[in-house]
Amino acid sequence: MVEVEFAQLSDSGRIRDHNEDFAGHFIPQTLDEERSQGWLFAVADGVGGQDRGEVASKTAIESVVRGFAASHSGESLISLVPKLVQNANAKVIEKGLTYEGSSMSTTLVACAIRFDRVVVAHVGDSRCYLIRDLHSKQLTQDHTVVNEQLRMGILSRTEAGTAITKNVLSRSLGANLIVSVDTVEQGLIRGDVLLLCSDGLHNSVKERDIVAAVHGHTKLGDSAAELIELANQRDGTDNITVQLVRIRGIERVGMYRGRPYRLPNS
Repeated sequence: MVEVEFAQLSDSGRIRDHNEDFAGHFIPQTLDEERSQGWLFAVADGVGGQDRGEVASKTAIESVVRGFAASHSGESLISLVPKLVQNANAKVIEKGLTYEGSSMSTTLVACAIRFDRVVVAHVGDSRCYLIRDLHSKQLTQDHTVVNEQLRMGILSRTEAGTAITKNVLSRSLGANLIVSVDTVEQGLIRGDVLLLCSDGLHNSVKERDIVAAVHGHTKLGDSAAELIELANQRDGTDNITVQLVRIRGIERVGMYRGRPYRLPNS
């Protein structure tokens, strides 16, 4: 079975008077549920400057968590998770229609774990990192105008760092009827830590400091509190949300004719 330690914190920051971030999760209650459904963690960041960002982020998270809980037993995560993000996009648009004149949107990063694999699907610039030993790997790519220009070679890294459009999203939930969802699958080993966060964290705290905070405490709750404190010290102008997931035990599996079978742990 998979053994998971989980911690979550969210803070409005030092400047804003309300929090447009929202986070949610699905924790299996039985071994059968763990093997058929798995674990889900998700963070959304309502787009600032638009109407009701907090409604958009909450709507997206609730849609993904509800859909994951109701999914068919054993459904492939690599197909399920991006489908849930697409459904969340439709729910955000539908919710916006109930507020006359509203144009709400949100980022979303969703991370699902089953057996020894994690699937991450996302839209926007909320991130997921894999922290293994003393190294971090960003599993998501920011969907911002500047990052798209950087990938196409239009801007250099120096120019991208100072561009006035560096926080302008190129994709978000609620902006269009169909949204392109990036999805990645990653193998897990015991001791891995997954970090999901809004840009209030990664815009102000460097990756080396994130790794140090994760490894500097025995309890993930203390690591999350340090990350929130660091973000507020170094900037604090945005909402900050952190989810930390430590893999304490893993169940290695292979697949035969679409069915998992257990492999011996190395």
